Amino acid sequence: MKIIGLTGGIACGKSTLAAMFQDLGAAVIDADEISRNLTAPGGEALPSLRETFGDFVFYPDGTLNRSTLSAIVFDNAEALQRLNATLHPLIERRLRQELETCRKMGALVVVLDVPLLFETGLDSLAEAVVCAVSPEETQIRRLRERSGLNREQAQSRMRSQLPLEEKVARSQYVIDTDRPLDQLRADVQKLYEAWLN
Repeated sequence: MKIIGLTGGIACGKSTLAAMFQDLGAAVIDADEISRNLTAPGGEALPSLRETFGDFVFYPDGTLNRSTLSAIVFDNAEALQRLNATLHPLIERRLRQELETCRKMGALVVVLDVPLLFETGLDSLAEAVVCAVSPEETQIRRLRERSGLNREQAQSRMRSQLPLEEKVARSQYVIDTDRPLDQLRADVQKLYEAWLN
């Protein structure tokens, strides 16, 4: 079983690449989806989050108020560190369980779609890493369209991550997603076939 890490800058087209790999037959393990499940109603992470951040990051019905939590950790390194310390061990454990399931099911290629792959040290699970990149202006445009952010907010989100140049330097493959989908798909297919061989 070949394990490939997939990362990239915010709004660099990681999800598009993950979907293309999945269409070709790869098993994709999505760290963001794991995180959403852990923080969904009844999720495993909720008691720890309540203990760490208090009741006011929850709605009266007990569901997590994601926008309040985001506002607390955004631009607050100490709060973000506490959030990561709460969530990352749970995400990693679930990710390893899903990897084991893929192994038992005989998956040939597993793609770990993890935005903070290097920051969390999860690149150590992968044989190679693919980094999705796109020009800064494209990232800003996508963030504004997708999340309704203004230019300054978009740039602030981008700066809050490990610099894209550093992710590129630590990756074995770099894919520029800022081009026609058919070209992108052809490159992804070539790469996937090389892994199978």
